[in-house]
Amino acid sequence: MSGSRTETRLIETPEFRLAIIAVAIFALMAGLSPERFLSPQNLTSMAFQFPEFAILALAMTITMMTGGIDLSVVGVSNLSAVVAATILASLAGPEVAGAQAGLWLGFAVVASLAVGAAAGLFNGILVSRLGLPPILATLGSGLVYTGLAVAMTGGSAIMGFPEIVAVIGNSRIAFVPVPLVIFALLALGLHILLTRTGFGLRVTMYGANPMAALFAAVDIDRILLRVYVIAGMFSSVAGLIVMSRANSAKADYGSSYLLLAVLIAVLGGVNPYGGYGRVVGVVLAVLSMQFLSSGLNMLQVSNFARELIWGLLLLFVMVINVTNWAGLRLRRAPPRTGTQGEKA
Repeated sequence: MSGSRTETRLIETPEFRLAIIAVAIFALMAGLSPERFLSPQNLTSMAFQFPEFAILALAMTITMMTGGIDLSVVGVSNLSAVVAATILASLAGPEVAGAQAGLWLGFAVVASLAVGAAAGLFNGILVSRLGLPPILATLGSGLVYTGLAVAMTGGSAIMGFPEIVAVIGNSRIAFVPVPLVIFALLALGLHILLTRTGFGLRVTMYGANPMAALFAAVDIDRILLRVYVIAGMFSSVAGLIVMSRANSAKADYGSSYLLLAVLIAVLGGVNPYGGYGRVVGVVLAVLSMQFLSSGLNMLQVSNFARELIWGLLLLFVMVINVTNWAGLRLRRAPPRTGTQGEKA
């Protein structure tokens, strides 16, 4: 009996359904165009493409776990990349090589992560200390970060980096693309953080029931500050990958990634009301979206039809997930005894 109950619970999870969807999409696209979709070139191209927006989806995931959202991820990503690019182009230049180029790259990476952390801290202060709604706070701050990037660049792209910069976004480690390795490490780290640490437990507790977390003496302000700092640093990593792949940095790169990040987080089963989310679900949603996008490109499907398919997929999964969340709330609701109607 216990085995059957475990299997039933597994089948009911959003992650199981997403795994079925990912496998089904992969099989469908492979069946429609096997010689192109299953080619080593296409598989390698997909491995290089999706980590940059998948990392932004991880940043979106941890903020949505608290019942909030971070609409500034693209702005933080571009501002961090612009700061790193300015250091590499102005202080190093394309003629620098060897150990010196590696030192400048390390300094640029640290500066980029510091910008991401500072931007995330600012978002956290707006949400936790000033009490602004996350959707409005991060929407406004995202515009500020984009404006700062435009002011630094004048609206043009920054180019002229040492060759070693290409290692981040265009090289491989034992035939595995470096961006994929970075994404895997960040996904694993976030999974451990949310499921194996006290911080992750407090994030889940606060997202599920903020009032209960408050009465449980959880330092809510500190939790939110750390959540948004982590999201900011994840965004800066995505910005570094985009900068390396494009060999340039600009204030408006990845403008469509914000929608993708939200879409992937929701498809991944993250509860938009907070309190539930699994990194494995986000990873499966990323794979589903990449398989679908790559297959539709090979089939030469128009952008309008592609957006229609994505929208239908989003609505389909959201309907299933919202139904589950509603059922979960009903099961958790305490019995209504002693009401006025019953007393009467």
